[in-house]
Amino acid sequence: MTLTPVEIRHLKPARSIVGGYKRIAVDALMDEIVASFEDVWRERADLADKVEQLEADLVRYRELESLLRTTLVSAEKSAVTLKEQAGREADLIVEEARSEARAITRTARADHDRLVTEVRRMRSLLHSALALVDEEPPRKTAEAEAA
Repeated sequence: MTLTPVEIRHLKPARSIVGGYKRIAVDALMDEIVASFEDVWRERADLADKVEQLEADLVRYRELESLLRTTLVSAEKSAVTLKEQAGREADLIVEEARSEARAITRTARADHDRLVTEVRRMRSLLHSALALVDEEPPRKTAEAEAA
């Protein structure tokens, strides 16, 4: 049986006839008090061990939390850096595509201009050839036929 401090204060050991306390009753009461305090001390030691373990766990968890925060900040910085780098690469790809498109357009225009010039030259040659065909036959040929 465990005794509380209030119970211990109000304990009155049995008195003997002569005016003192009965030794057997006092010894029994002391044994109960000793057992009660032993239980309390054991429980206190167990609780102290548990507090020590919980404090160690708390330190470990705080270190883990700090590590996780550092990791999270590092991951956020890496994400921002990768995003910026991807944006720069995308801009570079778009600029290269625009440059290539301008070069293709210039080449196409040059080819178009060259082809238009070639068509005009061919038309001119064809007109000249048709003009020669449409002309009167030369007289020498007509005189040779008459003869």
